[in-house]
Parts: sequence; C-alpha cells; structure tokens
Amino acid sequence: MACAEEDRCSYEVCKETRDWLCARTALRPRTAIICGSGLGGLADALENKTVFEYEDIPHFPHSTVAGHRGRLVFGELRGHACVCMQGRFHGYEGHSASTVTFPIRVFFLLGVEILIVTNAAGGLNPHFQVGDVMFIRDHISLFGLAGLNPLRGPNDERFGARFPCMSDAYDQELLGLAQESAQELGFQSFTRQGVYCLLPGPCYETVAECQLLQALGADAVGMSTVPEVMVARHCGLRVLGLSLITNKVVLSYSSQEKANHEEVLHTSQLRAEGLQKLLTHLLGKLGEGTACP
Repeated sequence: MACAEEDRCSYEVCKETRDWLCARTALRPRTAIICGSGLGGLADALENKTVFEYEDIPHFPHSTVAGHRGRLVFGELRGHACVCMQGRFHGYEGHSASTVTFPIRVFFLLGVEILIVTNAAGGLNPHFQVGDVMFIRDHISLFGLAGLNPLRGPNDERFGARFPCMSDAYDQELLGLAQESAQELGFQSFTRQGVYCLLPGPCYETVAECQLLQALGADAVGMSTVPEVMVARHCGLRVLGLSLITNKVVLSYSSQEKANHEEVLHTSQLRAEGLQKLLTHLLGKLGEGTACP
C-alpha cells in the first residue's frame, strides 16, 4: 500500500496510517523513540509489546541499512507508553525528505508529545572518546542551509505553523532530566553535550570537511536526525536527542584510521546496554503513559 513520494506528507495519508495502527493496538504512546544504527535493542526491552513490520504498515517506507531492523514496536517502559522505531530512513537510501520524516507526522496524529532521537555519530570534538553519549544541545543542518528542508512546499496548518522556530529545537527540560538521569546512574564519565551536524552521506567525511565542521562549531557528525527533529518541532513535539560517538573522525592525512559501518555497529552494541538504562531511567521520570480501551 505504497503512496507517491509527493503525497506521503499529506494529512490524509498520515491519518490513514494512524487509523490502521489504532485499529491494531490499544496503546496510545506519549513518547516516540527513534533507534539509530545498532541501537534497536531498546525496543526489545519494552513490555506488553505489539510489533509491526514496516512492510505491513500502509504507506510506511522500508529501511535498507544494516543495523536497522525495520519494525515499529508499541509497548511500555517503566509504565510509560512508548512507540519505538527499530530502524529509520535516510536521504542517502534514495528517500525524499517527506519519506524520511513521514513517521513523525504519524506519531503526532497518534498523540505523541515527546520525541527521543538516537543516532550513531562521528566525534569531531577532540575531547570526545569512542563510546561517549552526547546529549544534543543544537544542530547544524547543511541540508537546510542549502534549502533542502523537509518543510519545504505547501504548509498544512493541521500539522503546524508555516515558519516554526528552531532556536529551541532541543527541549531544555528534557535535557536537564537526561543529565540528572546520567548523574544518578553514575554515567557522567561518558556523557557529554554538544552540537550535531547533518551531512547527506553515504560517504564518510573527508579530512578537509571534518576540519570545516570543527570550525563551524560542530561536536559530532552524522547522516540522520535533523530532518526528523525539524518536522517534530513543526508539529509541536518536544525533542531530546542523543548521539552515540561510535568513531573519531579522521583529521590527519597521515592517519591510518578509516571510518566504516562495522565499527559503528560494534561500538553501538558495546554501549547499547548503558544507553538503554539511561533512557529507561529517564522515562521513569516522565510519568506514566496512557492506554485506551
């Protein structure tokens, strides 16, 4: 039940997908979590799960990247109603911006209020180490600066205003709760704050590009997240972003290091348990979700 790329962001198409999901699960999630590369294990920790394969959901795109399982999982963590994406969509897969961000509008129509985005990223900040978790304080969208914005085109006021503000893209209260959770769990040694930069991929960055991004003030670089955050804020969702630093970018032409996806997945698996504990602890602070009859 696929739809044309240009129609995917329409209110009517998103509502069809929402209605299909609502007919098959009684859970009404307050929080949506997008699991980045190798981080889909968080969804396995949900209780009272209902699982949908992307290919079975009307109008839902398919994920083609290793480490992204392609499932939408409804369930509860610490009594908090959640929906988790085990696998996201990227522009480098050939998807349009409306396809990449389609699930966010569906979540909005489901009644989601909070979006938690996770990703695997390369560390630009020289003080960051592989395995660190960076709470995203802000982002740089080189896509957006070039005019490739997921909100480009006709605006539907049922989703949000024509000119959404992005100076508060990442919710300060959620960021504070995440830092508080890290402190209570004793995770301060590997949690950081910083600015995430989006590049289109699928190529990893050149040395010159990494030096440019450092000069721009970026602390980590990746190939996702920002379009989803833009659409989430357009819809009025509160956003928390976390980047797992899976590799340090190459900044010297004499370096023998080479970024690769296998390293990304390996580091994700090593830190996945800690990240799962962090988000579970955080969700416990957000209170209980709701289920409808």
